Amino acid sequence: MRIAMIGTGYVGLVSGACFSEFGVDVVCVDKDANKIARLKKGEIPIYEPGLEDLVRNNAEAGRLTFTTDLAEAVKGVDAVFIAVGTPSRRGDGHADLSYVYGAAEEIGRALTGYAVVVTKSTVPVGTGREVARIIKKVRPELEFDVVSNPEFLREGSAINDFMRPDRVVIGAETERAQKVMRQLYRVLYLIETPILFTRLETSELIKYAANTFLAAKITFINEIADLCEKVGADVHDVARGIGLDGRIGKKFLHAGPGYGGSCFPKDTLALVKTAQDYGSPLRIIEAVVDVNDKRKAKMAYKIIDACGGSVKGKTIAVLGLTFKPNTDDMRDSPSLAIVPALQKAGAIVRAYDPEGMHEAEKMMSDVHFCTDAYDAMKGADCVALVTEWNQFRNLDLTRAKTLLKAPVLVDLRNIYSPADMAAAGFRYTCVGRPDTNATESGAEAHAAAGGSR
Repeated sequence: MRIAMIGTGYVGLVSGACFSEFGVDVVCVDKDANKIARLKKGEIPIYEPGLEDLVRNNAEAGRLTFTTDLAEAVKGVDAVFIAVGTPSRRGDGHADLSYVYGAAEEIGRALTGYAVVVTKSTVPVGTGREVARIIKKVRPELEFDVVSNPEFLREGSAINDFMRPDRVVIGAETERAQKVMRQLYRVLYLIETPILFTRLETSELIKYAANTFLAAKITFINEIADLCEKVGADVHDVARGIGLDGRIGKKFLHAGPGYGGSCFPKDTLALVKTAQDYGSPLRIIEAVVDVNDKRKAKMAYKIIDACGGSVKGKTIAVLGLTFKPNTDDMRDSPSLAIVPALQKAGAIVRAYDPEGMHEAEKMMSDVHFCTDAYDAMKGADCVALVTEWNQFRNLDLTRAKTLLKAPVLVDLRNIYSPADMAAAGFRYTCVGRPDTNATESGAEAHAAAGGSR
């Protein structure tokens, strides 16, 4: 089989490389000539564990190629995947579909015969029908089918997610299109991966429903964490206690500074806008978006409080800038709200991230980027853990104390034990767990305020 992948961003490059690993001949297309030139030389423009080897091996085998020529790429293909960006549209929050529709028009003009046109990009309900209309307008005589095949790739573990997914969702409404898609995913059939065939609209909505549900779980446990801090409870135990219920599950119940990245922020907002347009508002998701936006800035004040209520003239060491570990993605990262808020309050910020600093430099100003975690801590009044990279999970605390002006650590990812940190002599602040530095428990404070239990 032969396919073309339009777009070599995160989704397109990972999907194209993985399909080539399945034995499919894949041509990846992008308008960015510089990116294509780099890919041809084996240079990967994004950080994703295992992707460099996967691209190199399949390129050497001749199954994976790169070009800027869309018309040449789609000649004789069985399927064309649209994997271009769908960012939030400036001004109204709707998904910007201009790249999708532009690709659809180019594909329609270039196809030489029947092919399945697959939307891999995350797109609102109704996009597939519009893609079909655009192609039909350009080439009324052309035989083709439009299919929705949303991706469910987690940055940092995307290759495994593609190779061994929980499920594959395919919105395909003709037998001919379903046959092509079954053949493309034949490798996953052999390992009994659930493959769900649906209508176009259903497939498009599944992607948004999945992402917004996970975003809601994150936001829920973050609000529970805030309550835990007030009453003296431990959010880790709460999360475990509810996560052991099979109806709830333990995943995405880790309290922290809020969700970020390339998917959840734009997808929650896009679904809210779609629901409003159809007169069926999603009040829960509207609250999720609002709470998450406010939470990121709120985390800066947690750091300021740990520094005695003011950071004016103080130096803060920030460890981790990307929205999660094992990626260089800075999109909607909590650090983009936290760092400017600290600077606005008068702090000097020294920062380190294992993979994200080259992207952070484009988005942050007046930050001292450091060579490692210990370099960032030199002379700092406080160290804040913002992203839970593995190398931050086992810091040399004795060395850290000698570098810091004061032994103050704010852990926004709860990767350390409050008891261990207290024993090490740190003033430790975390999220949703009892404050080891406090003189009274939440229950005592509640009683002192005249409350009852």
